[in-house]
Amino acid sequence: MRLRSDDIADGDLIDPKFAFGKSHPSERMQVSTNINPHLSWSGAPEGTRSYVLLCVDPDVPAVADNVNQENVFIDFNLPRVDFYHWVMVDIDPSTTGLAQGSCSREVTPGGKANPAGPEGSRQGLNDYTAFFAGGPMSGKYFGYDGPCPPWNDERLHHYHFIVYALDVDTLDLPDHFDGRDVKAAMEGHVLDHADITGKYTLNPQVII
Repeated sequence: MRLRSDDIADGDLIDPKFAFGKSHPSERMQVSTNINPHLSWSGAPEGTRSYVLLCVDPDVPAVADNVNQENVFIDFNLPRVDFYHWVMVDIDPSTTGLAQGSCSREVTPGGKANPAGPEGSRQGLNDYTAFFAGGPMSGKYFGYDGPCPPWNDERLHHYHFIVYALDVDTLDLPDHFDGRDVKAAMEGHVLDHADITGKYTLNPQVII
């Protein structure tokens, strides 16, 4: 399989318009346009009955105590965990791409309840749901919400957009599923996959 994007070159920086947050000279960070990037895939193997799309950042600090705190830096070597930014399943095999802005065009406080997507597809919760829990932005964040790494993180973050070709029409998932649920449900059903990776940071001291 092959995955490409008109908006993200593999290994390059992601344009802030595709991010949840962008740099601000005095406030450190401000809300960005949060537009989903264009994606197009091809070369799926025979027998493909559906696709899964994930976007995951594996560079998120395992401990969030110092996230976005003045006069404190998140050490490069701090343990990291996966943070899912987009979870979409049951994509019909006739669908081979998503247009820029077709699934997200802004930040929605509290999350998008019914994000747009290909007919028949389902979109799960991204990890802003847990990150914002209990705060003023609390809610259920379905669909795409782009990069917004801590502005005091010493590590450059990597965003992996991955499309999986599956041998099943649909995955057995709860109503409010997330990326971890999907990874478990599609085990043993993946025929092939393709990915591209973009980079992003809000820390001007990080070496690109």
